[in-house]
Amino acid sequence: MTGRPPVTDLATWQQARDALLVREKAHTREGDAIAAERRKLPMVEFDGKVEVVGAGGPVPFVDLFQGRDELVVYKHMWWDGAPHQGQCEGCTHVPWHFDNAAYLNARGVSFAMLTTGEWDEVAPFVEFMGYTQPWYSVRGADGPAGGEMGYLTSYLRDGDRTFLTYSTTGRGCERVNGSLNLLDMTVRGRGEAWERHPEGWPEARPAGWFWRTNADGESSWGEDSRPVPQWTRPGAGAVETLGRQGHCH
Repeated sequence: MTGRPPVTDLATWQQARDALLVREKAHTREGDAIAAERRKLPMVEFDGKVEVVGAGGPVPFVDLFQGRDELVVYKHMWWDGAPHQGQCEGCTHVPWHFDNAAYLNARGVSFAMLTTGEWDEVAPFVEFMGYTQPWYSVRGADGPAGGEMGYLTSYLRDGDRTFLTYSTTGRGCERVNGSLNLLDMTVRGRGEAWERHPEGWPEARPAGWFWRTNADGESSWGEDSRPVPQWTRPGAGAVETLGRQGHCH
């Protein structure tokens, strides 16, 4: 049978697993070393009085710290005027995997979601998705308070002064996505073409192929699809359009 690892006895498996563990530990230690360098990066001061809009109306950005010294945000892309199913499937994976900031809060870190969507569009989307973390529209906010979407970003507060300390790029957001981390532990992995797969494995697909499905749970990037978590939401049914116009912000 092709498309699966060779079968062996437990002792042989343990020997191979122990050999891989050496590399895994080296990978972990290198991650620790990189994190130490990350903490030494310089930071950029910006105006914390810049207003953003949340459920309670306009507030200064510094309020997002909720009195704590540190803040982590996810910057969620937005399609203006699009219905819920038309919103960014890639950005959906972060807020869906992060439902509660209790551990961050205990460490003195606040968490929030930012997006460039107009608040009147964002609010019903947040309610539909059932998100519990605070969301804010940063429409019109430039620099560190706004900036490009699709990234995790961290900030530091010193009294009324606010500083940008770090921001991910691309796949840096994966650290929040527990599903991807678990898939990386499985034999089939993510089933994506960039991964290295042994000969005979099922055909790999482009990255993110399973982020959208149709009502039957089949991967689909057409007008019959939604970001996967939306099918779990009350009242979510089949769709005929993504309603996307213009560009994702």
